[in-house]
Amino acid sequence: MSRDRSALGAFLRSRRDRLTPSQAGIEAFPGARRVPGLRREELAVPAGLSPDYYSRLEQGRQANISTEVLDALARALRLDEVERAHLHDLAAPTARHRTASPQAAQRPDPGLLRLMRTLDHVPVLLLGHRGEVLARNNLLTAVLGRQLEPGTSFVRFMFQDPAARERIVNWADFASATVATMRREIARRPYDGLLTTLVDELRVTDRDVARWWDDHTVRDYASVTKRVEHPAAGPMSFDIEIVRAPHEPDQRLVVYTTEPDSPTARVLPILASWDAAPRP
Repeated sequence: MSRDRSALGAFLRSRRDRLTPSQAGIEAFPGARRVPGLRREELAVPAGLSPDYYSRLEQGRQANISTEVLDALARALRLDEVERAHLHDLAAPTARHRTASPQAAQRPDPGLLRLMRTLDHVPVLLLGHRGEVLARNNLLTAVLGRQLEPGTSFVRFMFQDPAARERIVNWADFASATVATMRREIARRPYDGLLTTLVDELRVTDRDVARWWDDHTVRDYASVTKRVEHPAAGPMSFDIEIVRAPHEPDQRLVVYTTEPDSPTARVLPILASWDAAPRP
């Protein structure tokens, strides 16, 4: 079984397990139930597939899968837009992914860098598709307490630096979302060796990552709230917004926005002045 088809089968099983017959809009088949959600033959009904064909899909024995079948499965499993796209990526022909060159180093997009410089009153971070830091401003460093130099991994900071768990009050929410976005990325780039190595390492060394990875939750980069406990400035709250350039979809500008005249907005200029003050 190929890596792609194995991941596809695992994703289908996880989505099937979370859906009951009533949620799928069908009558439960008679007999003792040994699965938490739908049986394979029950899912085949709303998807319009034969039980044998669906079994081949879940067991990784079906080489080619049509778009129509994938769309039918997405409807039957009640997938959202991100999950639907993830399903299509997992089922895509492997040759499509082999044409990519994921090992090439990313250079910061000039337009996103200019935008970052105009937002120097809030923390801003420019990330590549593996979570590499491409650029950041000084306020980001002041808020998170780490330099996060270009070329370092923001993902490693999240899971391997104690400062992340200490400063980010809702670390678990933010970290689980990071794992879900990494799962989405690795489906897009199954032959990106660096990304695969990073995920495998974190799954072995961090029990939280392993647990979140095994639940097969996927999400795209989206706005979230981050609460930070700063040792000098006190509690801070940010709404994280993601900005992408149309011609650079693999880079994202992460902007820590604040409500006008909020305690966080009032303390940020003070942090900036501390950072700008001369040091002996």
